Amino acid sequence: MIISGGGTGGHIFPALAIANTFKERYPDADILFVGAEGRMEMTRVPESGYKIVGLWISGLQRKLTWSNLSFPIKLISSYFKAGKIIKDFKPDVVIGTGGYASGPIMLAATKNKIPSLIQEQNSYAGLTNKRLGQKVQRICVAYPSMEKYFPKAKLIFTGNPVRKDIIDLEAKREKALLQFAFDTKIKTLVILGGSLGARTINESVLAHIDKLIDAKVQVIWQTGRVYYEDVKARVSSKDLRKIRIHDFLKQMDMVYAASDVVISRAGALAISELCLAKRPVILVPSPNVAEDHQTKNAMSLVNEQAAMMIMDVEAGSLLIDAALKLMYDEQQCQKFAANVAKLGKPNATEQIVNEIEKLIQ
Repeated sequence: MIISGGGTGGHIFPALAIANTFKERYPDADILFVGAEGRMEMTRVPESGYKIVGLWISGLQRKLTWSNLSFPIKLISSYFKAGKIIKDFKPDVVIGTGGYASGPIMLAATKNKIPSLIQEQNSYAGLTNKRLGQKVQRICVAYPSMEKYFPKAKLIFTGNPVRKDIIDLEAKREKALLQFAFDTKIKTLVILGGSLGARTINESVLAHIDKLIDAKVQVIWQTGRVYYEDVKARVSSKDLRKIRIHDFLKQMDMVYAASDVVISRAGALAISELCLAKRPVILVPSPNVAEDHQTKNAMSLVNEQAAMMIMDVEAGSLLIDAALKLMYDEQQCQKFAANVAKLGKPNATEQIVNEIEKLIQ
C-alpha cells in the first residue's frame, strides 16, 4: 500500500492512523509513504516506523512569487517521479489524505488503474481532492452533504481517523497531571495552535499572560516550532511555575487527559480529536485557509451547542477572559462536554480500512 499525505499534522496523523490499523490487520503488509520534500512528514513518518519517499512539490501561493514560477516544473517533475514510484513499488492500493504530494501520486495511481481511495478531512474539499474525486474508487469523508464536491455514489461517511489513545481519557487524568508536574486539585487550560502553531493565539496569550499567572489555573501551551523561541524570550521574566510551554506536543492523549478546557484552531483533525476527548473547547478558526473552511468546521460544533467560537480578529481582546470564565462555569463545561461527545466517530479508522479491504479483495 502507498499512502500519501502531509504538509500539516491534519494530513499526516490520519495517514498514520490508517497505516497503523491496516498493519494491525496485515502485519506483513508493505507500506510506503509519499510526502513533500522539506515538509514535516519527512520526519514524522520515519519516527513512526514507516518508509517515506519525498517529491519535489509545494503549494501554489495566492500571490505572485518566485515559488509560483517554479510550480509547473515541480509539478511535472513530481508527476514523473510518482509514476516511477508506482511502477517500482507495484502497490495493490493507493491512499491519499491530502497535502501537496497527494496530487501527483494519486494521479499516477489512477492513470495506472490501481485501486485508490482519498480521505477528505474537512467540510470543504480542496481543489486537488475535487479533481481526484472524479478518478478514485472511494472517497471517505468526515462531514455530511459532501456530494456538492464529489460523486455521491463514491462517498462513504466515516469521520476522521484519530489516535486510538484519546478515546478513554478519564483513567489517565491523574497520571497526565503528574507527568506535567501539575497539582491534581487545580484546573488545567490547554492552548493549541495546530501542529505549526498559531500566531494570533500566541499573541493573545502573551498579551494576557499576567491574567493566567494570577488566576488559579495551570496551563499547557503549545506554541508551534516557528514561534517557540520568540515566546520563550518574551516570557522569560515571568513566573512560569504553573505554565508549561512546548513547541510541539507528541503525547496528545496525556495533554487532553490533563485538560479541563481547551483553546484550539478548528482544523478538521483537531475537531475530530476534541469530539472524542469530550472536553469543553473554545475554537479560534484560522482565517488563512481556503474558503474559510475552519469557520465552517467550528460552526458544525457551535450549531450543536458543543463548543464556543471566537473569531481570529477578536481573539486578542476576548480569548483569555472567555477561557478563564468558562473554566469556572461548571454547568456550561458539562453541557459542552456532553454535546461534543455525541459528535465523535471513534470507529472512523476501522471503517476506512474496511473500505480499503474491499478495494483489494
